[in-house]
Amino acid sequence: MFNPVKDRVAHAIKKVKKWLQSLSFRTGVIVLTCCIPFYILSLTQMLLPISTTTKGVLWAVLLGLAKTCQYSGLTILGVEGYNQLKRWVERKKAQ
Repeated sequence: MFNPVKDRVAHAIKKVKKWLQSLSFRTGVIVLTCCIPFYILSLTQMLLPISTTTKGVLWAVLLGLAKTCQYSGLTILGVEGYNQLKRWVERKKAQ
C-alpha cells in the first residue's frame, strides 16, 4: 500500500544522511565531541535546586542533544573516518 507520508519521511532522512556524509572528517570529529558536554550536562543538572519535573525535562532534552550529536558525528565520519580516527589514537598512544 502506498503511504505518502512514510515515503516523504524516508526520502527526507536519506537526504539528510547524504548531506551529513558529504561533510569533512574534521567536521565529524567536532560534531562527535560536542556530545560530551551534553552528556555531562544531562547528569549534572540533577544537582540543581529545581523541581523534579524540570529536571526530567532537562535530562530528556540534554540527553537527546547528546545522542543527536553522537549519531550525526558518526554518520559524518562513516566507517573510514572511524578507522582513520582509531589509527590516529593508536599512533598517539605509541608515541
